[in-house]
Amino acid sequence: MTTWSQRITRSRVWRSFFRHGWPDNPLDRSLVMTTNIFFHLHPVKVSRASLKATYSFGLGILATILFGILAITGTLIMFYYVPSTERAYEDIIFLQTKVPYGQLMRNMHRWAAHGMVLVVVLHMVRVFYTGAYKPPREFNWIVGVILLLLTLGASFTGYLLPWDQLSYWAITVGTNIAGYAPFIGPDLRMMLLGGVEVGQNALTRFYALHIMVIPGALLLLISLHIWRVRKDGGLAAQRKAEDSLNIVGEETL
Repeated sequence: MTTWSQRITRSRVWRSFFRHGWPDNPLDRSLVMTTNIFFHLHPVKVSRASLKATYSFGLGILATILFGILAITGTLIMFYYVPSTERAYEDIIFLQTKVPYGQLMRNMHRWAAHGMVLVVVLHMVRVFYTGAYKPPREFNWIVGVILLLLTLGASFTGYLLPWDQLSYWAITVGTNIAGYAPFIGPDLRMMLLGGVEVGQNALTRFYALHIMVIPGALLLLISLHIWRVRKDGGLAAQRKAEDSLNIVGEETL
């Protein structure tokens, strides 16, 4: 038999995690979600359609995981990399040939970057196809578009950092194309390069954008994006709203 002290201990352990009773009623089920930091990422109620793996394919979660991999591997690479035109290429060679697991670390960073671009594009295609950009989700759609642009910007700025011939000429062509933008083209090119050609100023600016400005903006907007998904009622809120409207329309007929 369970003693009185054991029941007290179990009750205290339960309340150390959950500040409410057993979730056997709508109020306590709601409190489970709203008072737990892990469950709070999800809405209290979700549509049955959103539980299907084929509805979202987990693309948003995959993009977030890839961002985490990029943050971890990028931080490790920073221990061995100096943004200098005299040392950048040698540091990359040293990382790949002398540092234990350095080649694996750099390849994980590079392929995660490519994968994040692909996954974010597919995620936006899925959102458009399922109509999840419609009200009340239009604000989160705009946030998603900004996240896509920031993802492309992170990939573009990181391309110069190895300072090899491929990255040098790719950034030269890319910034020249940006220079042809109407009105702001020349100023934009000068802002990116810090001069008339790709050199130390460009490498310093691309490095600062790649490790601080863009990742900081991505972290902030990803947090906002996930929070808005929860506030809007989960992944299939739009389909659920359309189904309810169809039911109301059929009843009126």
